[in-house]
Amino acid sequence: MPTPSLSTIVSTPSAAPAPSLVLAMAAGAGFSVASLYYSQPMLGLIAQDLATGERAVGLVPTLTQLGYALGILLLAPLGDRFDRRNLILLKSVLLALALGAAALAGQLPGLLVASLLVGLMATLAQDIVPAAAVLAPDAQRGQVVGRVMTGLLLGILLSRVVSGVVAEAWGWRVQFGLAALSVLAMGAVMARALPHFAATSTLRYPALLGSLLALWREQPQLRRAVASQSLLAVGFSAFWSTLALMLHARLGLGSAVAGAFGIAGAAGALAAPVAGRFADRLGSPAVARLAIAVALVGFALLLVDSWLPAVALLPLLV
Repeated sequence: MPTPSLSTIVSTPSAAPAPSLVLAMAAGAGFSVASLYYSQPMLGLIAQDLATGERAVGLVPTLTQLGYALGILLLAPLGDRFDRRNLILLKSVLLALALGAAALAGQLPGLLVASLLVGLMATLAQDIVPAAAVLAPDAQRGQVVGRVMTGLLLGILLSRVVSGVVAEAWGWRVQFGLAALSVLAMGAVMARALPHFAATSTLRYPALLGSLLALWREQPQLRRAVASQSLLAVGFSAFWSTLALMLHARLGLGSAVAGAFGIAGAAGALAAPVAGRFADRLGSPAVARLAIAVALVGFALLLVDSWLPAVALLPLLV
């Protein structure tokens, strides 16, 4: 059976989506989520160019992540109520506009507003992954979603590396401009490739948000997962929001070196299948506790950085 055409309303697929469509969705997820992390290696350059302090410029990635959290809460539920294809295309345009506004920002307040909007619209990735799940039949859903998630992880991994190199060579504004163009190109590809999707709910928007509250009340495991992931995200963001500034101040290193730390994200990708196997044997809570302990050890090691010579600081960070 052929892959659904553009006019098709997808509900219960009987055939796997074409490899080209899966690739388009993987690229879309990767480019959209990368928008969250482009700024982090460039903070030193941004602070210097806009003549602002380290604390103030640290609000750029903070507001980006805040916008992302708000977008997941307030915008992601719309995928149940409306055609996901339309949401994906609309968010692609708005994300590109937000990235373009960041590139043109003349002062820090304008960049902060643009950063918040980038985070809101980068929830485009949270529409693409469910769309992949809907397009795949039950027997191949894990495989298809896994490929799209690979694109998303690559976006997280490579975004800092690319932005660090581009910003050091041509400036941070060029990086935001290129990001806007990449999102527009990705949106154009998905406009041609994606079919239409049937809505799965007739609830109005307030009722959709209310259903989230019902899930929160009824699922204690959900509450624990949200709490633990929120706290881990705080630590994750604190590290990346200050890394580039510290490297610039302590070691005189530029955005390219800060971006190269994104390669460390490969450790997470490589550990994922191992963690999955251990989770099957020991249970997810045990593996989560082990991972949290490893993160704690890593942060504890950073407490000694102020007593170390510069030559020893870089290996410690790695």
